[in-house]
Amino acid sequence: MEPREEPARKSGRRNRSTFALIVRNRDFRLLFLAMVVSFAGDWFLFVALAGLVFSLTHSPGFVAMQFATMTVPFALFTFVGGPLADRLNRQALMVTADVLRAVLAAGFLLVNRPSELWIVFTLTALIAALQAIFEPASLASVPNLVDREDLAPANVLSAATWGTMLTVGSALGGLVVTAFGRNTAYLADAGSFLLSAALIIQIRRPFSEPREEHHEHPSLLRATAETVRYARKDRRVLALLTVKGGFGLGAGAIALLPVLAFQVYHAGDNGTGILLAFRGVGIVAGPFLIRPFVRDDDLRTLFWAIAGSFAVFAVSYAFVPWMPTIYLAGLLVLGGHLGGGVQWTLSSYGLQLLVPDAIRGRILAFDQALIELTVAGSATIAGAVANFVDVRIVMLGLAGVAATYSVIWTLATSGIRRSGAVRPATAAV
Repeated sequence: MEPREEPARKSGRRNRSTFALIVRNRDFRLLFLAMVVSFAGDWFLFVALAGLVFSLTHSPGFVAMQFATMTVPFALFTFVGGPLADRLNRQALMVTADVLRAVLAAGFLLVNRPSELWIVFTLTALIAALQAIFEPASLASVPNLVDREDLAPANVLSAATWGTMLTVGSALGGLVVTAFGRNTAYLADAGSFLLSAALIIQIRRPFSEPREEHHEHPSLLRATAETVRYARKDRRVLALLTVKGGFGLGAGAIALLPVLAFQVYHAGDNGTGILLAFRGVGIVAGPFLIRPFVRDDDLRTLFWAIAGSFAVFAVSYAFVPWMPTIYLAGLLVLGGHLGGGVQWTLSSYGLQLLVPDAIRGRILAFDQALIELTVAGSATIAGAVANFVDVRIVMLGLAGVAATYSVIWTLATSGIRRSGAVRPATAAV
């Protein structure tokens, strides 16, 4: 009986350490709080902008275009943000990006008419570009702000933060926009960036390992080429890099949730908030449900969990648009993002575990770029088709794309699951 009981005790310690990490690690706590306020403001803003674009145009295509404007610049600029995160002071990069985003968020106050819609797209693109500077630096810093044994719980907490604030920010955003107007959401988002910057400034631990004084800094093109070459050398890294990108092929359905709220359920901004809030609950719960079953010395369970998460997302979204009420649709959105939260958290964790600090920023940026590009393409095509085809049919088709990719990825990674072991990575590229 003793060998069977030991894993249970280890799982219990891991679950407790997930929340204890916030208490005992001051620097990670500050980063955690910065993410909390920033993500809350982001989802206030998304609810407001989705409603603004739909109310000015009454076009699903323009709503999808707004979503694409959030993702395409992010994807493109991550090829800049990743190398910068490996080259410059990560803490300074994050603070600068926050301050600039606060100024830009206030610019949405200028938009009142359809002729000013270009301002919405321009400001959204600029904020997304700065986010592409912020996030690679943030993700690459986590392994330096926590001890190795705390890396897994740190990733769970980071994913839970994003999901929690998606839930809270979207739900409150729908209510606040309905009660007080969209300008309140714009100001809340600007304030969240400033508060995030103030918290990050107070972090004392170094955000990166010491670097050689005369270390060569490759050009952006060379840095991207080195990233691809490194991934090709390690099949585990390559497989993890294809997780989010493939997921994004079907995730364009997320961009249609506001359209579903307005066109099918006739619930307006509040309906958008409801659906996104259910999405957030799923993102929060997924990583916590899977955490006790993932060990940092075995990729087998991690890869099986990622494979299963694809199927959960696809099946759930196939039924979302056909529910008789928005709350039942929301429950299925929740189920879909139980899978989405698992695959996102575990793929990021695997890369942080395997990739050395010297190239980590570039690898994680490349990872983010792949999903943003595929989501943007998926959303743009879906939005254009939804102008002529029932949005429910379009969402069903995207669920089918996700299901197909899940099968392909699972079969392609069978050899990695059989090997299972995590071997120390090297910085050589």
